[in-house]
Amino acid sequence: MTQHHLQGRTDQEVTWFQRRDFLQAAAAWAAWGGAATVQAQSRSNVVQLMGDALVNGSTLLPQQTIQTGDQITTGPKSTLIFVLGNSSFHVRQNSMMTVERGPSLTAVSLLRLLSGAVVSVWGRGSSRQITTPTLTAGIRGTGVYTEIFANQGGRSYFCNCYGTVDMAAGADRAVSQSEYHQAYWGEVAPNNGKMLTPAKAINHTDEELEFLARLANQRTAWQIAGKKGTKDGSGYL
Repeated sequence: MTQHHLQGRTDQEVTWFQRRDFLQAAAAWAAWGGAATVQAQSRSNVVQLMGDALVNGSTLLPQQTIQTGDQITTGPKSTLIFVLGNSSFHVRQNSMMTVERGPSLTAVSLLRLLSGAVVSVWGRGSSRQITTPTLTAGIRGTGVYTEIFANQGGRSYFCNCYGTVDMAAGADRAVSQSEYHQAYWGEVAPNNGKMLTPAKAINHTDEELEFLARLANQRTAWQIAGKKGTKDGSGYL
């Protein structure tokens, strides 16, 4: 497995793809037709649920379907992995987010992360964003990791693991074009006059993105290229 650096997260949170129960769930998901059956509205889009999760304030059951417009909350030591349209999501423990509706029932126009962390892979599409209290990311088709650090006053972390993302924090703007993990902080207060500052790659792994990409019938940039770069947050193979 690729080396990963943790900051306020446990190793178990970023190695979920190694667990036998997830591998069994992923195999069952594939056997049932994966994302194609979800888009045909013939089955639940929850790939795995461990621990407690709420949807719109009610307990989420594994056989239920998460829809655009829903608010999702996970409890301590919980994991939620689901596919919605051409995108896949891993919601970490103690997280709260909403997935707002786009042009169709299964198209997410906005992922609003209010607390915690989420790994997500997005297929091609237009007019889609991820927002936190301190940054906004315009998604064009990419794999990303987003986290809010409550112990740092709500400072937000965002890694464009691959793809193109329009970044904004305060008055700062940047276009992130990444092949291998380009990371940013969305600052709570200016840091050397900047609200959008460079960051290292932390709290997520290549393998997480690869599994989520597979669930959405995709491949990561480094899988396509057949090589990896240095995971230093610079974004280059």
